[in-house]
Amino acid sequence: MSTSTRPPVPARLSFLDRWLPVWIMAAMVLGILLGRFIPALGRLLDSWTVGGISVPIGLGLLVMMYPPLAKVRYDKTAEIATNRRLMALTVALNWILGPALMFALAWILLPDLPEYRTGLVIIGLARCIAMVLIWNDLACGDREAAAVLVAINSVFQVVMFSVLGWFYLQVLPSWIGLETTSAEFSFTAILMSVLVFLGVPLLAGFLSRILGERARSRHWYETTFLPRISPLALGGLLYTIVVLFSLQGGQLTSNPWAVVRISIPLVLYFFIMFVLATLVSRAAGFGYATSTTIAFTAAGNNFELAIAVAIGTFGAVSGQALAGTIGPLIEVPVLLALVYVAMWWAPRLFPGDPSVPGRARVR
Repeated sequence: MSTSTRPPVPARLSFLDRWLPVWIMAAMVLGILLGRFIPALGRLLDSWTVGGISVPIGLGLLVMMYPPLAKVRYDKTAEIATNRRLMALTVALNWILGPALMFALAWILLPDLPEYRTGLVIIGLARCIAMVLIWNDLACGDREAAAVLVAINSVFQVVMFSVLGWFYLQVLPSWIGLETTSAEFSFTAILMSVLVFLGVPLLAGFLSRILGERARSRHWYETTFLPRISPLALGGLLYTIVVLFSLQGGQLTSNPWAVVRISIPLVLYFFIMFVLATLVSRAAGFGYATSTTIAFTAAGNNFELAIAVAIGTFGAVSGQALAGTIGPLIEVPVLLALVYVAMWWAPRLFPGDPSVPGRARVR
């Protein structure tokens, strides 16, 4: 084992990464402007699909997710996966508390807007399998734990998404005297989304780690190869944001009040889930790195799946699809802000914890 010091995020990031909020906002604005003033581009991108999956968005997600997954120490994942306390906590946060909280916020804050409300419920059911890896890495979370928790979410997503959609849109509302929503979710579409957006980059990252260390060495892999591919994550993230917002730029700019109404429960959801998950994880005895990973996994959502389900079920111009599109508009800057929140409260909530960024870490 060796001991090293990992400086805070602002000190260790490159110029591009340090100004990430600026690049993200610029990508959002660019995407919205492209969608608004060049509508043919949006139609072209929207028509380029394979098996119901958007090829432009898929390419961006694959590039974005590959570097974080290539950094994972896969020899540690078996130990993490057998941690029953960690598994039970993440399942409870992601598949019990998360959907229930979004359902409550949607009904409390959007009682008069059933389409937007349904879109929010769908977002709450789509647990994060993609961008959490970016936020977790920036906040110095546990990479190996993130990979395992993302895999757990993926399995549950395939098995439980349709069941929970039926429960929260039809069964639960009828029990408490609220309006029900009829919706059918495609098991195949959900499975394909998970396989493409997680399976492909996960396999690529795993093979890179195994083959790279075998062909050269772990030292070469972590000090030479990983720094070379790391910028791909930022490039893929910005490209994905531009494409995503260009597809729905017209709807966003023509419905500014809808953006405001939908954004309020989303902001509350992200902050409540992150803070609550961090505090619960800390109370359960986990350190900063693992608690941060649990918190980002619980707070984030699989917006690409939520958008695909909303469009496939209710149509591209529906209020449900608009809510799904506004999801990443709010999630990206809020979760980026939570990276800095995590870094700020790390030494306060976890005094003496060696996994706090900037302190000595034993590997």
